[in-house]
Amino acid sequence: MRPELELGRSASGTAAPLPSSTMPGRGTLERMPKWLICIPLVCQWLWLALRYRSATLPAAANPAITAGGLVGEGKLEYFRDMGPVARAATARYCALSTHCRSSSAELRQMMADAALHFPVVAKPDLGLCGYGVRRIDDLVVLQAYLAAFPANETVVLQEYLGQEGEAGIFYARDPDAGAGRIIGLALRYFPRVTGDGRRTLAELIVADPRASRLLDSARHSRPTDAERIPAAGEQVRLATIGSTRVGGLYRDGRQWITPALTAAIDAIARDMPQFHFGRFDVRFDELPALADGTGFTIMEINGAGSEAIQAWDPETPLLRGVAMIFAKQRTLFAIGDSMRRRGVKPLGLLALARLNRRQNLLIDRYPPSN
Repeated sequence: MRPELELGRSASGTAAPLPSSTMPGRGTLERMPKWLICIPLVCQWLWLALRYRSATLPAAANPAITAGGLVGEGKLEYFRDMGPVARAATARYCALSTHCRSSSAELRQMMADAALHFPVVAKPDLGLCGYGVRRIDDLVVLQAYLAAFPANETVVLQEYLGQEGEAGIFYARDPDAGAGRIIGLALRYFPRVTGDGRRTLAELIVADPRASRLLDSARHSRPTDAERIPAAGEQVRLATIGSTRVGGLYRDGRQWITPALTAAIDAIARDMPQFHFGRFDVRFDELPALADGTGFTIMEINGAGSEAIQAWDPETPLLRGVAMIFAKQRTLFAIGDSMRRRGVKPLGLLALARLNRRQNLLIDRYPPSN
């Protein structure tokens, strides 16, 4: 087993995966400018568009979701028509509208109806890459978050999952053969630094190449206790989210893909209406239990627009990482083609462009993540 995937122990004594190092490895994909990464991916997308005679064919992959989850869909769409198997595996949640300001009593009642209690995670229904996602510890902070949120939009409140383990499980199912499989598994580690008993948290962040990404992320709040001096050996988690834009680390966890985990994820996907392609983002306590298909909870689901984030493992060579994303795009187009033959019509380019524009405009207006 690679050392960074060995099981460690959290402060509570619960087994959780901890990376042996958060320093960049030999891979360059995660450190490349996005525009540069997009060049080969766009070229392949155009080639696939010519082959399948549609540039928007992937939007047909999941017909029950807006644009198949390619862009512009809400997080609640994936939860909306879940059956009992999928619901049982999903974290509790409720939806709040910012159409008008809710009173303290109304907010308490909505949370009680959903069996939620503080802390909770607040997130935009329409969002990506952790933008606007915040841990909320009390009613005052929740009301401030809602007041800062764009009007007439939807906020998702979800139970806070304290497990250190987080994974993105990439799923695909051939509508013709009916066989569901896991095509990738990424282990996500939260940004963190280790104290030395001398330097402040702010100094530790500046000195760490990965953690210092926090300082460059305009849409993320910096730690409020930056002048605290962590004890020697103390690990300090720096964010609620694990996105690479704030210093999170992704590792390729393909060795944990098992028939048991595949069967569990396939059962959940089949308990959702016409869901064939996407990524399940889950929290878990122990990697062996995850591999057994137990002990995980779904935070959210992404559809056709899901990134193959396991390719962002710093230890993955550049060409292998690009090959992973190429394989993902080929599978996505093939599924879209199968659904088109069943009568599903993909959205047009103009409709997709409008969805993308609205999503990007909203992201710029969300409260900072934390």
